Amino acid sequence: MSKSKHSFLVGSLIKLLLWWEKKVLQFPWVLLIVTTLLSAGSLFYTAENLGFYTNTADMLSPDLPFQVNRKRVENAFPKDASTLLLIVDGQTPEQTSQVAEKLALQLTQQGNLFDSVYIPTDNPFFRQQALLFLDIDELEELTQKLTDAQPFIGHLSENYNLKGLFEIIRLALEEKKETLPMDLVPLLSGIEHILHQRIEQQPQHLSWQNLLAGNKLNTESRRTLVIAKPKMDFSEILPADSALTSAHEIAEKLMAEYPAVNIRMTGETALEHEELESVTDGAIFSGIASLMLVCTVLWLGFRSFKLLFITFIALIMGLALTAGFATLSVGHLNIISVAFAVLYIGLGVDYATHISLRYRECRAEGMSNELAISDSINNIGFSLFICALTTALGFLAFIPTDYAGVSELGIIASGGMFIGLALSLSIVPALFKVMPLKNAKPFSSSQLPPNLALFPFKHAKPIRIVTLLTAIASCFILTDLEFDSNPINLRNPDSESVKAIRELLKSKTDSPFSLTGLTNNLDEALILAGKLEKLPSVHETITLKSFVAEDQDDKLAMLEELDMILGAQLKQFDNPLSPNDQKAALLDFSETLRKAINAADATAPLAAMQSLQDTIKKFTHFADQQTDANHEYTALEENLLSLLPYTMQRLSTSLTATDYGLEDLPEYITEHWISADGLYKILITPAKDQNISRNLKEFVREVQTVDDTISGLPVADQASGNAVAESFIEAFGGALVAIILLILIISKSIKETILTVSPLILAALYTGATNVLLDNPFNFANVIALPLLMGMGVDSSIHVVHRLHHGWSDRTDFLQSSTARGVLFSALTTLCSFSSLAFVPHKGTASMGLLLAIGILFMIVCSLIILPAFTSKKIN
Repeated sequence: MSKSKHSFLVGSLIKLLLWWEKKVLQFPWVLLIVTTLLSAGSLFYTAENLGFYTNTADMLSPDLPFQVNRKRVENAFPKDASTLLLIVDGQTPEQTSQVAEKLALQLTQQGNLFDSVYIPTDNPFFRQQALLFLDIDELEELTQKLTDAQPFIGHLSENYNLKGLFEIIRLALEEKKETLPMDLVPLLSGIEHILHQRIEQQPQHLSWQNLLAGNKLNTESRRTLVIAKPKMDFSEILPADSALTSAHEIAEKLMAEYPAVNIRMTGETALEHEELESVTDGAIFSGIASLMLVCTVLWLGFRSFKLLFITFIALIMGLALTAGFATLSVGHLNIISVAFAVLYIGLGVDYATHISLRYRECRAEGMSNELAISDSINNIGFSLFICALTTALGFLAFIPTDYAGVSELGIIASGGMFIGLALSLSIVPALFKVMPLKNAKPFSSSQLPPNLALFPFKHAKPIRIVTLLTAIASCFILTDLEFDSNPINLRNPDSESVKAIRELLKSKTDSPFSLTGLTNNLDEALILAGKLEKLPSVHETITLKSFVAEDQDDKLAMLEELDMILGAQLKQFDNPLSPNDQKAALLDFSETLRKAINAADATAPLAAMQSLQDTIKKFTHFADQQTDANHEYTALEENLLSLLPYTMQRLSTSLTATDYGLEDLPEYITEHWISADGLYKILITPAKDQNISRNLKEFVREVQTVDDTISGLPVADQASGNAVAESFIEAFGGALVAIILLILIISKSIKETILTVSPLILAALYTGATNVLLDNPFNFANVIALPLLMGMGVDSSIHVVHRLHHGWSDRTDFLQSSTARGVLFSALTTLCSFSSLAFVPHKGTASMGLLLAIGILFMIVCSLIILPAFTSKKIN
């Protein structure tokens, strides 16, 4: 840029750099001491005052419609918001229920860690009224089945041991059908299975509920959900850590006590907690790997440990001062703005890298130390200032967006850019002054082969044609670009919480992605529920009215009759197993089977009896070989009969059902369906697998066509994704316009402005298209990488254009210059710093690493190959 074209701003900046260069050379030690003290003070102030806010729900503006709806639901039913889902899986419904009860009780006792704990499908009301929720046909079938089993139940109530069990079966096999008219096959198969599991040393318990009552006393035979609301401390990095740690300890103890039961944790709170842990663990690995790689790349770029040391001194001071700035300007970090350190390392180190390489180039050309420092500040300082200003504008554009997390990141990162610039123009030259580089020699690899060194200029026309064609193709590919708003897809797929929630998302009744609607009264709720139930994507709707059973009079009459038949016998299972010789009972039973097999008119299938007899022989052989054979026979009895009293007690309770209405529902049910201010809840469950993105979007879209105030995790996730995408489009659009205007004002050249901005736009097109082809969509995690890529793209273009149009030589030696080397190694340090993220287990972080790697590679190509090819530079 000629002096005649200097604007007042440019002239003032040049004068400032000349003045500053003299002060740095005059007072290097004063500058170093003052900056060191400021950095130390900043660290102390940060440690004492910087907070950490991890409530992801507040990262977006509270005024957005979905946020208003979400808050409305959460305020109405606080016990159902930000909950922990504990999935109790067992081999039998009895054990599942028993462990779920104990788990809920022990969590409730941790009142300092949990606000509420409940089991939505198991409470005193449901236990008493369970059979009233069956259809008439189902209840008739169950009543007949239990009536047929009355002799069996009566016999066992008086002979509660292994001998009594086998005795009643013997009577049935001897064709005394009036003694046991119930179907023998399921019972014989169940006994055989228990015997087989003991032989395999994987003992299980026989489920009498499944044998006698089918799946009628529990909503699910092998799964129960316990819902707990942990107390959150959002000033901590892991807000629910204490509660989740306690829940894990309780679950581990219960699983040790009941080996056949498994307890897993998932839900919104567990997923976020596990994600933060995963990111932290991944950060430790990637941090160590990144540090080693960055050091290696910088050494290759500098070929000087002294310059490497100076760069890192500036980097550490910059991080300390930026942290202090964050504490002063914002006061806390969130899960987005915590990335300021990553962004600073990626961009701040570039400034020091460029000035260090220019200094080394000058020293290698034979300049004195002071002249090399002066040349570096004056020639690199201008482009560094423009880089910092344009990058800061890019970050400042995020401040007015609705995405508060990124808005705060914009404030901190923009300040960090100027801190990095100030240190690169002060501390780095001051260190050059007190630690001069001696015996610097030209890079041995700087003499590139002519065909390679002149490649962008010799092949400019083909490069331009290929660039235009690939840019057009990228635009078409970008039509398929998506924003993945499902946060589950960002998490480690092998983690417990992700595996568990993916299993629940297949369910039509237990899906955490159910939706919630609110109405002012029950009539409105029923009308809305009726409309929603007609949607193809909806499985069912549940309102308070759903808890009032239909046809109660007819059902109660059947239960009353059944209670007269079984009631007294069901209450006799309070005593422990009565003593008997278990081995003798088993051998006698084997003999009974042999006789029944030989009989011509056996009452059970021959194949079933033969298989059971063979298994008994195998078991007795196995048991007799054990050190304590009696223990095996006693354990067998316990496995076969220990759950019978629990089933009888549940059945007995269900026979005491009474007629009731809405007004009779207990508070522990109604509080989840009527809010304190009188709002009625409608729960809408999905009909299709919510792991499939199109099903999830269809569910939300169809439901919101009926009522756009309905809320839930799927609505929040999709709306958040749209809000984030709109925020980034708005921010990038504003930033790009601001950067273009700034460069145009400074350069006073439309052509130079276009050349500076075009590589950024082109690299963005290529990066987006490649991510589409690699099925690496933008998401809440990798979108954070975009400011870094924009900053690097603009910085690289400014350095290249400045060198090519206002360079210090007429030779076409661009690819061998310190500028090209600075662009390359600055990009490589960032690439090495973040490429390791692509290999961490957290999928969101991994996708960010992949996006950065792709973007940086395209940025290098666009800056060092394509941009020179589009300049007017001529070959001498």
